[in-house]
Amino acid sequence: MLRTIGNILWFVLGGVMMGLMWWFFGLLAFISIVGIPWGRACFVIGNFSFFPFGYEAISRDEITNQKDIGTGSLGLIGNVIWFVFAGIWLAIGHILSAVACFVTIIGIPFALQHLKLAYISLAPIGKTIVSKQQAAQAKYGR
Repeated sequence: MLRTIGNILWFVLGGVMMGLMWWFFGLLAFISIVGIPWGRACFVIGNFSFFPFGYEAISRDEITNQKDIGTGSLGLIGNVIWFVFAGIWLAIGHILSAVACFVTIIGIPFALQHLKLAYISLAPIGKTIVSKQQAAQAKYGR
């Protein structure tokens, strides 16, 4: 129940703007054809940006226990390219949103979510979005 209320408040009070920014960069990536892998990541994380409470971004190799193209050296190269062209701008947007949320005491949980999303926006290739329960199970084996 609290997760649902948090997600609705998040969406109405600014989450929609950053989610749309993720989708905008995703569209730009798809238009370029070579950016389709980045575009796909943008849409997945854009959806996460719309409703972040109750979910977590973790590395795919933590879920599958094996490396893949996005979690290996090609993923690193992809993340460097991403950082230069889009990641820094999305991170700045999330940081500015976090600062605006930190102004009020009630906005602190939202500011913390923006900071998590800013971190993800720097290197999203190789990440996947899962429920907090799945993330805990993958990380701690519970």
